Amino acid sequence: MATAAFSFVLIFSVFTVASAICHPDDEQALLSFKSGITADPSAILSSWKPATDCCTWNGISCQAPNNRVNSISLYGQLDKSNSYLSGTISSSLSKLRFLDGIYFVNTRKLSGPFPGVLFHLPNLQFVYIENNTLSGPLPENLGNLTKLNALSLEGNRFSGSIPSSISKLTGLSQLKLGGNQFTGTVPDGIRRLKSLSLLALERNKLTGSIPDFFTSLPNLRIVRLSYNKFSGNIPASISSLAPQLAYLELGHNSLTGKIPDFLGNFRALDTLDLSWNGFSGTVPKSFGNLTKIFNLDLSHNKLTDPFPVMNVKGIESLDLSYNSFHLKQIPKWVSSSPIIYSLKLAKCGIQMKLDDWNPSETYFYDYIDLSENEITGSPVKLLNRTDYLVGFWASGNQLKFNLESLKFPATLKTLDLSRNLVYGKVPKGVTGLKSLNVSHNRLCGTLPPTKFPATSFVENACLCGPPLAPCKV
Repeated sequence: MATAAFSFVLIFSVFTVASAICHPDDEQALLSFKSGITADPSAILSSWKPATDCCTWNGISCQAPNNRVNSISLYGQLDKSNSYLSGTISSSLSKLRFLDGIYFVNTRKLSGPFPGVLFHLPNLQFVYIENNTLSGPLPENLGNLTKLNALSLEGNRFSGSIPSSISKLTGLSQLKLGGNQFTGTVPDGIRRLKSLSLLALERNKLTGSIPDFFTSLPNLRIVRLSYNKFSGNIPASISSLAPQLAYLELGHNSLTGKIPDFLGNFRALDTLDLSWNGFSGTVPKSFGNLTKIFNLDLSHNKLTDPFPVMNVKGIESLDLSYNSFHLKQIPKWVSSSPIIYSLKLAKCGIQMKLDDWNPSETYFYDYIDLSENEITGSPVKLLNRTDYLVGFWASGNQLKFNLESLKFPATLKTLDLSRNLVYGKVPKGVTGLKSLNVSHNRLCGTLPPTKFPATSFVENACLCGPPLAPCKV
């Protein structure tokens, strides 16, 4: 009886091991893909070895009950210089008949044209080939990938126009083509992609007006069109997205006209970026309704007073720089935010003594830009309360304080106090900075050894030592 039981366990074990080994077609397809990889310095594919279960390989998942490969997920790390894959995407992947997802993200050096193998994967639903170096045009028959739920090719070098056949991808919930070199206009046929929740075409060379097709896209929550060459007005149909739109990013284009009043109806808005355009007139009073907005960037336009009173309870980042505002004071709704990390109010007509500014919380501040205003006093009390400050810009004001009284947190990388009334010596603490400008002040004494050029120190009362003139003995 014991022998029979042992035989059953042995047979069961053999069967279990056999069933765990992936299909030979899948193993061959993946090993052929690996053979097309010419460099893998961080050993992303080190577990891909013949005669081992490919379902256990890094980035591979298999689906029961037939144990066929259903997704490849290879992720590099952008903050590590050796985390990448060089090579091409092998056509052998066409043998992965059950594949529904390809994720080659931040692998950086995968090259070649648009991978035609995608057209031979009948179950493919998710394509994320991001931050690589694929190039050339997208195929005209792109619309044949009708089962796709998500298509992301962002961060590559694709060029040419976006194929009109993209209108056939009616199952898409995400379309991400940002960070390429696409030209021409946005295909009007995108209006047929009624399931889209994310449309990202930023950082290309797209021209023409922004299509007025948003009433056909009722599920959009994220619209990213920044860093293109779009012209004209914000289309009226965007107003139809008010109930659910969370991100509207139109910065760095050539848009003109007035900011439409309907934007104040976007109660779910988290981020609004209209920066670096040609918008004119006043900011609508309706912006007072944007109580949930966290990130607002209206910088580098032609906007004028008055700026509306905002009722937001916790702004994270605000940039109103380089318009024609005369705010006089830093707004109370900014000073009261407990979570703000970036405040940029350059050339906003601020007339105040900086010592009198008492924000309720300075802990999270990373960036503060108060350049080109009429601010007096000293930033010492403010800056010595910050623990994580990365950049402080206050050039072109009337700040008057002893530079030696300023503490330099380890996080601080950029400091611009040029064209003020700063006095004292340049402290050794500046040596930890990446960028420094204290020119046109009243500083004196011998400079500490630094890597900064003479332009960082010129036009002071009596600074001396490299890179300036030698000190007189």
